[in-house]
Amino acid sequence: MARAGQRRSGRARTGSGGQRRRAAPRPAEQGIIPVLAEVAREVDGAVRRPPTRPAVRTKFQVVALLMREERNRVRADGELSEPQRAQQLKRLDGVGTLLARIAARDTSLLELLAEDARVSDAARAFKATLLRTAGMEPPEEPPPAPPAAPAPGAEKRVVPRSVISRQLANPFLAPDFQAAAERQAPRVRRLAGWELLEPLFRSFEHAGPGAPACMPLPAARSVSAPRGRKLMPHQAEVVEATARGHRTFLLADEPGLGKTAQALLAAQAADAYPLLVVAPNVVKTNWAQEVGMWTPNRRPTVVHGDGERVDGFADVVIVNYEVLDRHVGWLGDLGFRGMIVDEAHFIKNKGSQRSQHVLAVSERIRARTARPLLMALTGTPLINDIEDFRAIWQFLGWIDDEKPLGPLLAALEDTGLTPADPGFYPAARTSVIDMGIVRRRKADVVADIPARRVADLPVELDGAAGRSIRAAEAALARRLVDRYRSAVQARAESSVVDDVVTDGVDLDLARRVAAAELKDSSSKAKGENVFTMVRRIGQAKAGLAADYAAQLARNVGKVVFFAKHVDVMDQAEQTFADRGIGYTSIRGDQTPKAREKSIAAFTDDPDVSIVVCSLTAAGVGLNLQVASNLVLAELSWTHAEQTQAIDRIHRIGQAEPVTAWRVIAAQTIDSKIAELIDSKSGLAARALDGAGDDDTASSTDVQLEALVALLTDALAAEGTA
Repeated sequence: MARAGQRRSGRARTGSGGQRRRAAPRPAEQGIIPVLAEVAREVDGAVRRPPTRPAVRTKFQVVALLMREERNRVRADGELSEPQRAQQLKRLDGVGTLLARIAARDTSLLELLAEDARVSDAARAFKATLLRTAGMEPPEEPPPAPPAAPAPGAEKRVVPRSVISRQLANPFLAPDFQAAAERQAPRVRRLAGWELLEPLFRSFEHAGPGAPACMPLPAARSVSAPRGRKLMPHQAEVVEATARGHRTFLLADEPGLGKTAQALLAAQAADAYPLLVVAPNVVKTNWAQEVGMWTPNRRPTVVHGDGERVDGFADVVIVNYEVLDRHVGWLGDLGFRGMIVDEAHFIKNKGSQRSQHVLAVSERIRARTARPLLMALTGTPLINDIEDFRAIWQFLGWIDDEKPLGPLLAALEDTGLTPADPGFYPAARTSVIDMGIVRRRKADVVADIPARRVADLPVELDGAAGRSIRAAEAALARRLVDRYRSAVQARAESSVVDDVVTDGVDLDLARRVAAAELKDSSSKAKGENVFTMVRRIGQAKAGLAADYAAQLARNVGKVVFFAKHVDVMDQAEQTFADRGIGYTSIRGDQTPKAREKSIAAFTDDPDVSIVVCSLTAAGVGLNLQVASNLVLAELSWTHAEQTQAIDRIHRIGQAEPVTAWRVIAAQTIDSKIAELIDSKSGLAARALDGAGDDDTASSTDVQLEALVALLTDALAAEGTA
């Protein structure tokens, strides 16, 4: 009979549809708490069997919400005695402990507990069901509030998945109790009521000839560079100042003096990690490469597009101005202890969105961290348009929209002067410079740097052009591999074995395959080959190279721009025209008179900042030493051709050290060609001292070796060599 009773009891819990009903709680267990406990146990069991389904996530969220509401109700219920209230809260704590264990198994559930977490219609319906099960009437849902107007650009904002993983792995930032003390305003007596920002800007206009434009820097003692790299004395001074506690810098050295290395080693000296770098698109890949060279123990990540491939656990996050609007939210919350803004004159217009985004992120960093490392890098001379630096000073935390802040205001107070005193202006200028302005020209540190050097500037080819080039390179590699395999098969049938074999690859055979491909490329017009691919890479780089040349022209004046192909020159000239930059060109189809006119315009006209030169037509016989910076938008096939181009500005009459900026498409055959040119010419560490080895390699040698490298890399990747 007992068994029959048990069976009847079991049937009583089953509806006509065969679905199991929730058992009614016993009289002693009436109320919402036992219902929440039962559902929490169901969720616990489900989470132990991943993946966690949407219905389970909904149950977790609803239980957590109802537990919060019940806890607030119990605390506010005046009819409960203290023992009753304590008992109820203890039972709720038991449910909360179970929920915490569940979230520890699947940390993604924590997103559902955020204040701004979305409560779905399914969650609202399930919440009403649980309340009715507990014998409570669900409250009427208020009509949904109209959505708030989103902030400008908010619809574009994203949070990369790996960033969420980092935040969930360590949801708490270490408290920085020093921050409050650092933000205490200094006592203002003498300067109370005075307008100070305009006098500060004007103080730079009142400076006489020879007035210092650089803060006092200590001699370097404890600074060391990674093995195989050498830090120049002027670079080491900034790193030493950081090691001694200085934390804000407007680093305005001329291009070519190694600002990137100074900034990265300063970040290491200050332990300013994680570190945020905001840079123009053309140099963000170069920043990642420099991180590997100067701080090899730190891991960089570059933000492209929506950041699908970003490493949220990296030490250095590099983002370009163009995509900053999508990432402002999580960048402000990640907990950066340092921020570097490269080409900081990009934010001179405070009304622009990119300026506002940079200032918003820096403000969040300064609010979270006491004395973060903040560095603005620009080559623009300080004496031009000083108000352009208003946004930069605000980024560094020296001023806000209305007045000087913190240490700068205290320094102005310490002068004992007001803007009505004649001595205020030189004293105010010195106070600003001592905040961290560093300005050195090449001529100031000429003993530190080589007379001429080549600086590589790797760039990423994004978008359809980049994908097309990578696909074409893969197709060329497959064609070489097919040729190689056919040759191996033919050799096996004829029992002929070559002698030179490296890592399973017959190098003599690989060279013969590459030579055959090179011969076909020279004689056939159809199909993708090494020449058409290199030309396409040049076309894809043209805009980035022109963009960098435009930046140089603003920073240092005259710039020489070299390219091989006419369409690359045309694209660069269009970029300069669109930006309102004066330019002229030297091409092979010009008459001698037109050529002389172009040279005179570049050398004599102050409004002509750039000369666009054909690498073959203008590589010899020109004297362009009015410039000390040169951009090589496309690679030559020989070191001699490259050197001849550089010699257009590195010649008798040149008063400054020369820097040639070589733009290289990363992760393409462009990089391999650059390596081959350097290895065959004896260039060491991209530094030219005028005494390199003879350039005995012909262009055919480089073309052949580039194809051999493409073939051997493809064989190694496939593991079939």
